[in-house]
Amino acid sequence: MREDLLHFIWRCDKLQGRPLTTSTSENVVIKKTGSLNLLAGPDFFNAQVEVGGQLWAGNVEMHLKSSDWYIHHHETDSNYDNVILHVVWEDDIAVFRKDGSQIPTLELKNYISSQVLRKYQQLFQHFNPTFINCEKDFAQLDSFLVDNFLERLYIERLEQKSKLISELLQKTNNNWEAVLFVMLMKNFGSKVNGDFFVQRALQLDFSRIRKTSANLHQLESLLFGYLGLLDVEDCTDSYYLGLRKEYDYLSKKFELEPPMKKPGFFGLRPNNFPTIRISQLASLYHRYQSLFAKLMQVNHVKDIHAILATEASLYWESHFTFGRISKKTKKKLSKSFIDLLIINTIVPLRFCYSKNKGLAWTNDVLSLITQINPEKNSIIDGFKNLGSNTGNALESQAKIQLYNNYCLKNKCLHCTLGAHLLNRNT
Repeated sequence: MREDLLHFIWRCDKLQGRPLTTSTSENVVIKKTGSLNLLAGPDFFNAQVEVGGQLWAGNVEMHLKSSDWYIHHHETDSNYDNVILHVVWEDDIAVFRKDGSQIPTLELKNYISSQVLRKYQQLFQHFNPTFINCEKDFAQLDSFLVDNFLERLYIERLEQKSKLISELLQKTNNNWEAVLFVMLMKNFGSKVNGDFFVQRALQLDFSRIRKTSANLHQLESLLFGYLGLLDVEDCTDSYYLGLRKEYDYLSKKFELEPPMKKPGFFGLRPNNFPTIRISQLASLYHRYQSLFAKLMQVNHVKDIHAILATEASLYWESHFTFGRISKKTKKKLSKSFIDLLIINTIVPLRFCYSKNKGLAWTNDVLSLITQINPEKNSIIDGFKNLGSNTGNALESQAKIQLYNNYCLKNKCLHCTLGAHLLNRNT
């Protein structure tokens, strides 16, 4: 038994119309279940419940056992002073308010049908799923229900990503161009170096990028040096020595602090080496003085691809690291990498920017994300094995959100699909 089943029963009116009584034999009539609270405090706000003929308006708290009230120290928390009903699976102790009055308790174990319990147990307990709890039923779910929920999940994912963007806006004094730079640094740094690149990007005044972007050599030297990539022993390449000399000048001019660590190379494919990615990023900012403004003006994925299609400078055609010659190839950003930039940076920024400016965003954002091919990973493969194909990046992002935030956490009754399965025929 889990507390989320109690939430489901209450939220979905499974008790509606039944003769209910408290543990002290007072009649209970549920007038209004209230609003589910996802933050700290009672589980449901603004409920209306008639107890013993008296109508009460306030909050409802739920526990598996009534003694959990004291285990969670609610008796000392003022957030729970307005609880009008304590809904529990098992009432094992009386609970009192600060003024000494007893909080009415509704014990549910005698009111829940065996059919609901059986379906709940089937969802969680009767077999060991290889992927998700409802995998045996997923293919039979109504496609209209699934599609609508996936769109809501994608918006939920955008809202979560918005939190980082809001934090970056505060740290950059609402400089959208600077926020874009930080987020691109995170993506160009990949999982290995992304956090380090973000840290350094936030420590670097974005005006330094603007002041050096007209000169590619200067901009490369600034980024390579600031990220600790210009400390290579026994490298005598003129390109490298030129970058070192230029960075010595820039570090004194801009009073730049050296990094506490260096970017990692281990576990990365050569095309993802920080040397290659930083040169590509420098080339991008050399081409566009106002990259954010440019990206906000276009409305088609192919136009965004055209803007972001860049390549590392000439030296890197025959190198992956300083001083070591490799087979000559142009180091262009791949289509798949640009797609990831659009998914993880451009679309979330457009979503936040439009909302910030009070502009309509739905059609713009959904149109862009549905033009991109779905991501390829084990989560998308798992849903494919259940018979659920993924047609675009909106669906792949939504399924990642579904799996990570609901399936992995067994939050089936907070999921529209899981609640639908349990609610069906009950």
